[in-house]
Amino acid sequence: MSAIATSRTRPPGARPGLMEFGRIPWWAIIIIATGLALTYAILANQTYHETFNYLVTGVVVTLRIAFVAYLLATIIGLITGLARTSKNPILFTIATLYVETARGIPLIVLMLYVAFVVIPAGVSLLKAIGTWGLSLGLDPLQGALTSLSTLSIRQINTEMRGIFALAIGYGAFEAEIFRAGIQSISRGQMEAARSLGMTYPQAMRYVILPQAIRRVLPPLGNDFIACLKDSSLLTVLAVNELTQLGRLRRASTFRVFETFNVVTYLYLAMTMVLSAVVRFIEQRMHIEE
Repeated sequence: MSAIATSRTRPPGARPGLMEFGRIPWWAIIIIATGLALTYAILANQTYHETFNYLVTGVVVTLRIAFVAYLLATIIGLITGLARTSKNPILFTIATLYVETARGIPLIVLMLYVAFVVIPAGVSLLKAIGTWGLSLGLDPLQGALTSLSTLSIRQINTEMRGIFALAIGYGAFEAEIFRAGIQSISRGQMEAARSLGMTYPQAMRYVILPQAIRRVLPPLGNDFIACLKDSSLLTVLAVNELTQLGRLRRASTFRVFETFNVVTYLYLAMTMVLSAVVRFIEQRMHIEE
């Protein structure tokens, strides 16, 4: 019987040895072997070692940008996702306009537009509000209004602009994730909460959102990894993240091969660790369900 069962599960004409060979995760073995080889090169080769030391500061900047930008994007996405599920036509229209616009523009173009158009325009508006407030003689707010009236675009560095731009770009994608998560909850949940005397905000806060957030955690984790990789686009703003430092290192030393080997190694190390964390969260959620 066991021989018959084995033959049924084996594809026709397939050799047992070949099947076992195919089950080996060769992709993981190749990545680990390459990583170990680069680790040895960084420790043993002076050029690789110096390049690694130079680029480590870029890893810190990259992680800082990714964490702050994604935190802002999650907040923007949650608010926009709630507005996208709202029956209020004004909130729905504004949220949909933002989502469709931000998702329809290439991220690198959106970054340039936010950094050099939106933020300068916002600074000019804040300066105008501060000057107008001072002209009205609002003494209790004089300190804040003075700060606004003297605000300069130079006070907002390129890293802050890049973080804000990345947050706006990813906020549109997170909004759709939250919208899908909210709409995946049975309508009966909301009806049951309302029948218990809860208001719509209370039902959304205590009943719908806890369930929706649980469902959207895995895609949110995957989007964070994508945000980390897309932070490399901030090199167009001359932000000293990992890719920009790699370009500077290549230009100053002409060590193209070693420089971008280390850049790739560092990005892959970060994304592999984060991917393992996301898979762990998914497995834990599956077990608890």
